[in-house]
Amino acid sequence: MTAFPTVSVTPVPGVGARAARALTAEFARQNAATSALLVGADHASAVVAAAVEALLPGDTLTLVPGRDSSSDLLRGHISGLGSWVADRVKIVESLAEAQPADVVIVGEPLTGTADEARALIDQLGKYLSDGAVLSVAVPAGPGRTAGAAAELFRQGALFGVGSDLVVRNQPPLRVHKLRFSPAEVSTAAGLAPAYRTSSVPVTRTMHIDSNGVAAAGIALGLAVLARRARPKSKLWLVPALAAAPVAAFFRDPERDVPTDPAAIISSADGKVLSVERLRDERFGPGEFLRIAVFLSVFDVHVNRAPVAGRVADYFVEEGGYANAATAAAEHNVAAYTVLDTDQGTVVVAQRTGLIARRIVQRAPVGTLLAKGERYGLIRFGSRTDVYLPADRAEALVSVGERVVGGSTVIARFTNA
Repeated sequence: MTAFPTVSVTPVPGVGARAARALTAEFARQNAATSALLVGADHASAVVAAAVEALLPGDTLTLVPGRDSSSDLLRGHISGLGSWVADRVKIVESLAEAQPADVVIVGEPLTGTADEARALIDQLGKYLSDGAVLSVAVPAGPGRTAGAAAELFRQGALFGVGSDLVVRNQPPLRVHKLRFSPAEVSTAAGLAPAYRTSSVPVTRTMHIDSNGVAAAGIALGLAVLARRARPKSKLWLVPALAAAPVAAFFRDPERDVPTDPAAIISSADGKVLSVERLRDERFGPGEFLRIAVFLSVFDVHVNRAPVAGRVADYFVEEGGYANAATAAAEHNVAAYTVLDTDQGTVVVAQRTGLIARRIVQRAPVGTLLAKGERYGLIRFGSRTDVYLPADRAEALVSVGERVVGGSTVIARFTNA
């Protein structure tokens, strides 16, 4: 038997550090003792380096050699990293010798048809523990046969997780992180926020969402076109000068998330519009405590999970585009992310505003979200509402108060 799964797929060169970090993200975010299985491991690859870097006390990592490596080469590499790493890493000759794991990573990008992707899933299926995540990368370029395989992965992952586009890789890759059996809701409380390729680091503490990078790029592109079309005109300065503030609108700073398990944090930056108790049959028969926050165009617009939980539902309701600071915004277009948590149902509503017309939500049904984890954004002025079980939560903020997404404690669970 060969070391790598015996399916007809073609390895694609070039998994850089950014793509490797995306591939190993589900292993890296686990705070509890976790087992990982890396199939197709190359002793010199960035994927092996990222998996080793993610190791914590109590973790175990099993490596199955890829086509360009061997068990001897892997052992030599791992032994050179010291006894702390060597004690936690097991190297096997073939996949048949491996045990089921909490995270299974395919270390080589794959191309192929849907049938070949199905064969890969079937072969790796017995190595997935209950609720385990399979992480695999396929080329992202248009016209590749990997598109059929990627679609099969998305169809087969009935319990979510999602995918990341890694543009800054050669070739660009799409990393699918898939779950084929449900994870326990309680698992979310032990997770750190996931690494997201949609957040591009600028400094150690500041990121720009990929939407901002794209928007700034478009503005600079328009400036170049304007300069070439009318070299004597100063019109090119308009889009050129707009690039920086456009990118700044999509800023995504790092935040210190409170560790208190009873703390419920703000999902967005802004000003508290209302704190009220109400009923909403869409989310259940009980009463909810709703805390609404208005985001001006000067606020950070990246949204974060207020609590740890599992995405149970996501739906969008059509409506208008009234000023988000007014009562009429109740009937605006809104996207609802429903979370199952240890304390009951928690809902986050992303509402459009007078200017905001685009809601981005990146957490498919089944995804486990850590408290404070980025899961989406709203472009330009808007409003974010958090619905909490009224009999289990008490508000700690009042109308008019400024809050910081991912940091300010807006409420507490009373029975946690």
